[in-house]
Amino acid sequence: MELFNGRPEDETGREPKEIRVYDLLDRLKINYQRTDHAEANTMEACNEIDAVLDVLICKNLFLCNRKKTRFYLLLMPGDKPFKTKELSGQHGIQRLSFASAEDMEKYLDIKPGAVSVMGLMNDTENAVQLLVDQDVLNGVFGI
Repeated sequence: MELFNGRPEDETGREPKEIRVYDLLDRLKINYQRTDHAEANTMEACNEIDAVLDVLICKNLFLCNRKKTRFYLLLMPGDKPFKTKELSGQHGIQRLSFASAEDMEKYLDIKPGAVSVMGLMNDTENAVQLLVDQDVLNGVFGI
């Protein structure tokens, strides 16, 4: 894997979803680096990508309540175990579980293996609440 600055020079074969992310970052004048990689469905795959990017490894989990009426995107350290009961208790959510791939596509316009905070740009109905683990905030912002 190689590290690149900004959007690809040749966008041939890239999905419109990917191009929309570059368009947003460029429109907001945000400098960014990227690497091209296969889907990252395991933390091991994420570790390889993050080593190239030299960033804090995060899990990005798409969750919902039992009735599928509330959706959440959780950012947490990659090495921290996910404890459903603990998170549910902190936020008063009964029976928190992983949301379906169909709901992920519907609300974030992304597929499993591509979940990231950038998916929120596609949530035009503001149906997904962002939850950021305190350890991520401490690592990124030193809070």
